[in-house]
Amino acid sequence: MLEGAQLNRIAGMIIAAGGGRRIGGPEALLHQGEKPLVNQMIDTMTKAGCEQIVVVLGAAAEQVRETADLGEATVVINKAWGTGVGSSIRAGLAAMDDEGIEAVVVVPVDMPGLTAAAVRRVAALPYPDVLVCATYDGLRGYPMLFGRRHWPGIATLASADVGARPYLLAHKDQIVDIACDSVADGSRVDTPELMALYGLTVPPQRVGV
Repeated sequence: MLEGAQLNRIAGMIIAAGGGRRIGGPEALLHQGEKPLVNQMIDTMTKAGCEQIVVVLGAAAEQVRETADLGEATVVINKAWGTGVGSSIRAGLAAMDDEGIEAVVVVPVDMPGLTAAAVRRVAALPYPDVLVCATYDGLRGYPMLFGRRHWPGIATLASADVGARPYLLAHKDQIVDIACDSVADGSRVDTPELMALYGLTVPPQRVGV
């Protein structure tokens, strides 16, 4: 086998830590029918070929662990989830313990229209120095792919509710945009109206969880 033939080693990070103030409950508790959306996301990342999957929990973390089948995913509890998505990205990157992984695909849990085809399309360039963003109607969204060489910088600059945006803006000339309109729905469910459209519900959060 030629040296370098075994590329395509990617991990997946599912950000599922937010409190979901605008949808009436923690995002990680979202259900589509009887199935927790976080389970669906794990299945999608697995089908796309992610070798390690990290799920970052925060709000209602224990309830999520009791109600969802997180399988063989690496579960990280972000106790600072209230500070915004930046802390969840840092926690997820810190949990990537396989040094052979070249890049990580990052997605939020509140994307019911995400497909394995979109993840594979974005992860088609899994090299350590790559930055990739999916686009929908020309606008950047998720999945995003962060090559390993960028992880320290992303972790340093990841900020509050804008996540990796400061790092991406500082390296905008390096970003590869890949259109995913034809293979996925890039909508994030952040309103009660969108919850109804996608048939999503949030079970009651237990007091004290």
